Amino acid sequence: MNKSILIAGGTGFIGFHLAKKCLHLKWSVTSLSTSQPKKKRKLKNVNYKICDISNRNELLKKIKPNYDYVVNLAGYVDHTHKLKTMKSHYFGCKNLASFFLDSKIKKFIQIGSCIEYGKARSPQKEENLNKKTFSIYGKAKLLSTQFLQKLYKKFNFPVTILRLYLVYGPYQDNNRVIPITIHNALGGKSFNCSNGSQLRDFTYIDDVIKAIIKTLKNPESSGEIINIGSGKPIPIKKVILKICKLVNSGKPEFGKINFRKDEIMKLYPDIKKAKKILNWKFQTSLEIGLKKTIKETD
Repeated sequence: MNKSILIAGGTGFIGFHLAKKCLHLKWSVTSLSTSQPKKKRKLKNVNYKICDISNRNELLKKIKPNYDYVVNLAGYVDHTHKLKTMKSHYFGCKNLASFFLDSKIKKFIQIGSCIEYGKARSPQKEENLNKKTFSIYGKAKLLSTQFLQKLYKKFNFPVTILRLYLVYGPYQDNNRVIPITIHNALGGKSFNCSNGSQLRDFTYIDDVIKAIIKTLKNPESSGEIINIGSGKPIPIKKVILKICKLVNSGKPEFGKINFRKDEIMKLYPDIKKAKKILNWKFQTSLEIGLKKTIKETD
């Protein structure tokens, strides 16, 4: 029988790629989000439902508990709006998980964030019990993780938290360093940057989707927090210069933007757990991933 999956946040960048993969697997796909997908991310055979998961009554009216899998990618993107960020990422997660608590779902995946580690030293390990973070987004994600782990321990709820690092690829919104750089480079523009000395971990979207699918099919992953990243950090400056070289255009102005007060200079994961439990590791090199992303950029 075909599997059925509910993707909360299915109209976003990662949600689009996950839905596309699930359709390829011939699964039934339902997307739950607060708005219709952008034209470039709309898929023909996805059942798009409009719903704010932070509104429990609305959620109860919109869906039924008869899915095999649930993946929570939902959440307000503009983290400067503190109340909406907390409501969508934490209360939305609580509502969604509670709704499926008594159902027979095989797996609930919470898409977490490396920001949950706060300023814990890299390479960041899942065993790090640091309970402090430094942003409302990080706090909302960490509270969600703690809530879900309680459900696992008390009710054996089949949840896995995947903590993603920097994901990139085609059809990403122009609000992250890689798509911003690509758009500026393709336009032959000068653009301001920091000095680019921050170490970051970038993982191509196809590799992330493989990690999610492997997790859905792996009962042994329940109750676990698992880092998803390449484990190979690179300075931001090198990434920007690599993009400009591949495009053969663009004029980055390094040092024109100051670091944030809470800037983390080294941010990358320990990925041993992903290899051990999921038998997963990244496969797409940064250069190949960037070429694919550039090719699909308008």
